[in-house]
Amino acid sequence: MFHLNRETEDDWWEVEALYDLCFAPGREALSSYRLRDGVAPLSSLSYVARDSDGILAGAIRYWPVLVGVAPALLLGPIAVHPTRQGEGLGAYLIHESLSVAPALGFSRVMLVGDQPYYKRFGFSFLSGVHMPPPTNPFRVLGMELQRGAWEGITGDVQAG
Repeated sequence: MFHLNRETEDDWWEVEALYDLCFAPGREALSSYRLRDGVAPLSSLSYVARDSDGILAGAIRYWPVLVGVAPALLLGPIAVHPTRQGEGLGAYLIHESLSVAPALGFSRVMLVGDQPYYKRFGFSFLSGVHMPPPTNPFRVLGMELQRGAWEGITGDVQAG
């Protein structure tokens, strides 16, 4: 059983430690981190999952970006503690956070990730959407939160 709550300032360092544990050293050198520099994650969509003992099991953050001139959400990072992987917590974090995004006025979300994993949530390749280099363009994925939200949206991704 997990308890899902919005991430607070008190969670920050614990979440950062989880990301350090789950991702390779130098994660902050990735192009997606350049879009996050000096920009706070969206508190309304950034969540932590804790087990019944209050131990951090997973976290997800979202960031505002622009694709050309169109606003979008950038999902990530998302991490699940290695001892809790395989329990469906990552899927739970994605589903729960994205379920509230439309009511907050968001119509499209994107990420950089593995299509075989993220396609089960509705993400697919975004043609014409360009992340800063050296991002592999085939890992740039998007999902519509409202029908037609990605139609005609192309361009460079920049901090929003």
